[in-house]
Amino acid sequence: MDHRREQRPRPRGLRPRGDADALADLRHPALSRRGLLAASLLPSTITAPGCAAAPQAGPGPTEASITEQRLVWRDAARARDIPVLIRAPAGGGAAPAVIVSHGLGGSREGLSYLGRALAEGGYLAIHLQHIGSDDSLWRGANPAGLAAGALDVQAALNRLLDVKFTLSNLPARADASRLAIAGHSYGAWTVQHMLGERLPGGDRGLGLPDSRLKAGVALSPIPAIGLPPRLAYGGIAAPLLHVTGTEDHGFIEGIRAPARRAPFEGSTNPGALAVLRGAAHASFADESEAGGRYAEATYHARAAALSVTFLDAVLRGDAAAAAMLRGGAGALLGPGDEFVARGL
Repeated sequence: MDHRREQRPRPRGLRPRGDADALADLRHPALSRRGLLAASLLPSTITAPGCAAAPQAGPGPTEASITEQRLVWRDAARARDIPVLIRAPAGGGAAPAVIVSHGLGGSREGLSYLGRALAEGGYLAIHLQHIGSDDSLWRGANPAGLAAGALDVQAALNRLLDVKFTLSNLPARADASRLAIAGHSYGAWTVQHMLGERLPGGDRGLGLPDSRLKAGVALSPIPAIGLPPRLAYGGIAAPLLHVTGTEDHGFIEGIRAPARRAPFEGSTNPGALAVLRGAAHASFADESEAGGRYAEATYHARAAALSVTFLDAVLRGDAAAAAMLRGGAGALLGPGDEFVARGL
């Protein structure tokens, strides 16, 4: 694997390759109408109300606590670059690792509140940028580019293969026995399928679920389209935290907030569901360059605290964290939030 330092990848399109046949039958409307991060292109109809009792966002990274490194990995087999941002905890020993996947139109810089909280909690956070479904789709306000990205089946395949490449080429500090994946929106779609949600047409040789992943966090989960819950979610065995909001509606795909409960309620694996009162789809993105509500921090601390506590319980076997989740996670929530745990 070629590791190259890089400041900003040059946006480029993707040409279909032979492995696109693996998803030849993938026709899921949720993918073709994903919520986009270009704030200037979407109506600002939802505002996120404040919540005084909620946890407050912490300070940014410092040299004394965590480090950040931006690289470009090269997957020679696909002739594909993968821009990466690695947030590492203090110290030099092995650390449990979490792969972080952005939403459609996002970047490796997104979900920074989550990556920082993970690193400050002792995790190695590996933020991937999925070229073809990243911010190159909306820079320049090109509606045709956005639409093409939302419909690009090759981009969906590349997301899954980006994660599999990362799992096979982990940084030296990553503890390969304690790996998880987290993502928002299209990133949640990536999380759900890496952990075993059925792809239309079946696995197609992708080797999913990937047994190297021991847990996941899906922010704004994507309900399965065209498959009954038993078939769609029956392959998910690893513990999975679902985080959504009462206003988590999808402008593009037409998903209403209550539907985002479906992946949790239709599955049987250990996990939890958190529904944050007032949180909208953009509330979890943390894409500062998109601006507006995509960078608004009201819900970031709560989503991060829930995620770290969940991963502590699963990856570290932290009994206190598990007990907190089984008890309703009250200290991590704000007024009107809902939390349900299962099998933890």
